[in-house]
Amino acid sequence: TIQRLAQMARAAGIHVVLATQRPSVDVITGTIKANFPTRISFQVTSKIDSRTILGEQGAEQLLGQGDMLYMAGGGRITRVHGPFVSDAEVEKVVAHLKTQGRPQYLEAVTSEEEEGAAEGEDGAVFDKSAMGQAESDDPYDQAVAVVLRDKKASTSYIQRRLQIGYNRAASIMERMENEGIVGPANHAGKREILVETGRAREDED
Repeated sequence: TIQRLAQMARAAGIHVVLATQRPSVDVITGTIKANFPTRISFQVTSKIDSRTILGEQGAEQLLGQGDMLYMAGGGRITRVHGPFVSDAEVEKVVAHLKTQGRPQYLEAVTSEEEEGAAEGEDGAVFDKSAMGQAESDDPYDQAVAVVLRDKKASTSYIQRRLQIGYNRAASIMERMENEGIVGPANHAGKREILVETGRAREDED
């Protein structure tokens, strides 16, 4: 819990920064405040909210836009003002950083999706004639053919290639696993293909 974390962090010398969505006594309890001696309050809507955070009123009179009350460990409150950074300034900084060098991406993260998109550029998502197999309206047969052809077995890949819903693709993958075509999913959701194309065709015959 937050209370336990605050107690242990203070005892061990760990710095913890805690931000709440709203100043409520249900969240900011007395025990939690006792373990957070340094506090900051921006503009709040009422004196009650100010007392909840700082123990006294005053934060309701702040002007916003970085105006805040800072309470140090000794309980002394100081009014300070944080710098305001506009969206235009952020865009200028980002534009400057972009001119300093080329970005370095991990291509492996998107390589599978790019390969799938490239394979689908020639028209239909599932081209039966290209695999030399008879046409079949059964999504399971189509999924098996796709897995054996592309050597990729995952629910998301079947969903994308056959343009079907996730639940249906997941059911198809479970059926493939039960029939020994693919192995169980790993931590990334991918599966090992256990049979070869020729053997799968013999089993179907």
